[in-house]
Amino acid sequence: MAGGIKKFVVGSFSDEKVLFPAVKNVRKAGYKIHDVYTPFPVHGLDHAMGIRETSIHTAGFIYATIGTLTAFGFITWILVYDWPLNFGGKPHFSLPAWIPIMFELTVLFSAIGMVLTFCYLCTLAPFVKKHHFSLAATDDKFVMAIECTDKTNDADVQNFLKTAGAENINVQVAETGWWIGTYNKEQKLYHTPQG
Repeated sequence: MAGGIKKFVVGSFSDEKVLFPAVKNVRKAGYKIHDVYTPFPVHGLDHAMGIRETSIHTAGFIYATIGTLTAFGFITWILVYDWPLNFGGKPHFSLPAWIPIMFELTVLFSAIGMVLTFCYLCTLAPFVKKHHFSLAATDDKFVMAIECTDKTNDADVQNFLKTAGAENINVQVAETGWWIGTYNKEQKLYHTPQG
């Protein structure tokens, strides 16, 4: 299990037009946004939350380069050194004929590498579980979870969210990380809303 048990103030919003100013106001007030959960991708929300741009495209380029070099290296080793064959009098090192295979391995390595990197960074895998602050986030609500620190007053944050347009506000004690297993009764003791 990664992470620890912390307290959160959770507010839900019905409209993304209300959510955007609320996110900006929460950041201006100095509260720590743990995450914002939405039923569909919301353009510009990551920028409003202050999250930097993803580097997955850089990872894709690195994986693509590895795929190209792998294909080139294996084909060169097989057809030039290990098992050279005469294909209609062509030279053993025939780079134009290898380009389609090199292209295919470039795409394969890039695609699989980016998917695995994305799953690793988002901790998405079979049997990996995370706390759900609100199941409505998978349906029609926008949910903001604010992490409470030693200096945070729960009542002040709840009032702040209410004035920002949040509809349903509650305090939850939850595991910040992930765990392997199921949502059993023992884990639900601290993976359900409190208060």
